[in-house]
Amino acid sequence: MQSDQIRLVSLSIGLPQTIKTGDHKELTTGICKQAVDEVFLSREGFHGDGVANRAFHGGPERAVCVYSHEHYSYWEQEFQVRLPSAAFGENLTVTRMLERDVCIGDIYQVGDAVVQVSQGRIPCDTISKRNGIPTLLTRIIEEGYTGFFCRVLREGTVRKDSPIRLLERHPRQVSVLFANQIFFHRKGDAEGIKKILAVKELAPVWRELLANRLEKLEPSESDSERR
Repeated sequence: MQSDQIRLVSLSIGLPQTIKTGDHKELTTGICKQAVDEVFLSREGFHGDGVANRAFHGGPERAVCVYSHEHYSYWEQEFQVRLPSAAFGENLTVTRMLERDVCIGDIYQVGDAVVQVSQGRIPCDTISKRNGIPTLLTRIIEEGYTGFFCRVLREGTVRKDSPIRLLERHPRQVSVLFANQIFFHRKGDAEGIKKILAVKELAPVWRELLANRLEKLEPSESDSERR
């Protein structure tokens, strides 16, 4: 992947709002974001951006949500729909940053800001409800096209035409797609889990979940003795 091929297609923010879902229920969510020309990115996220449930969204480890523009045509063809801008609740819709090419710990400059990939996204069914496609969440997880989150290393202004540049590739090169495959589909792959955990820049929530899983797969000697 050549960093100079990356392009910011859309810069989007939005505060939580209540929407009606396909089953005529109401849902309060921050997934509906609108394109903006310019916005300041702090360590907590973009100014004017917000989430409804901070237990599973937002915070400094999930300050920026990124999704690949290439996936739009894939989903539109599969479901025969036209998806809106920022359909997956992302802040940055980008080209040339597919999950297979982006690694946990990679550092990018986005406009005046500098961000670091912290984790893959663990999507929820709000994505399906927002887009009116009941099976979308299932398919996202099957393909691993989840998008990913970044923490902010340097605050700064991002504009809709800001360049995105890879500053530093993490030496362990654990891709978001690999992490997704282990997390969602290869839950018993202890070696794969260890490979992800070896990336010290991994977000704490992923580290805790995977460490707990590994402990169940490989109980310590003291645990064995107690049993």
